Amino acid sequence: MARPRAADYDDKRRQLLHACADLFARQGYDRTSINDIAAACGVSKALIYHYYPNKEQLLVDIIRRHLRHLLGSVEAAAAGATDRDRLSAIVAALLEAYRDADALHKIQVNELARLPAGPQEELKAVERQLVAIFSDALVHAVPALAGSALLKPVTMSLFGMLNWHYMWFRPDGPMSREAYADLATRLILAGARDLVETGRRVAAE
Repeated sequence: MARPRAADYDDKRRQLLHACADLFARQGYDRTSINDIAAACGVSKALIYHYYPNKEQLLVDIIRRHLRHLLGSVEAAAAGATDRDRLSAIVAALLEAYRDADALHKIQVNELARLPAGPQEELKAVERQLVAIFSDALVHAVPALAGSALLKPVTMSLFGMLNWHYMWFRPDGPMSREAYADLATRLILAGARDLVETGRRVAAE
């Protein structure tokens, strides 16, 4: 008979992932050892291996949980918004999901490529789902982007604005998270509409 899990198994695993994420973000995945993780958690290496067979699986679970949280937040926002407001709703939802998640986001950006092909593909598939939701919202806001060569560059430019905001954004700074969500949405829509209109003028000449 398999040994039953302790009642606090999931809580302890979450605590382990939290401590591990802080280490990976500060030291880097390659420079963090199982000994470092055990010391940071105040537990033995044997207990670490009780929850995860190796450091790679820790990294996979950290990124997987982070991406699933982002995707769930954006999907919920998209489902509750009108076509007109969908882009602003999902931009705000993504930035809110990034709150207090700088370490997780840094790990996703910097360490995902270190994983083997299988786990990488699983996690990148979730990233593609996020991109698809944003592309769809952009098309609803600017219908001329549908089928256009501009759609992917515009979508990824928006992600660039959102994904790298943690490098400069400060909660006590001159702009709130909500205000920046509105700014990013307005900038990308104004730029996309200008590109579409410019393309139409050039084609008509």
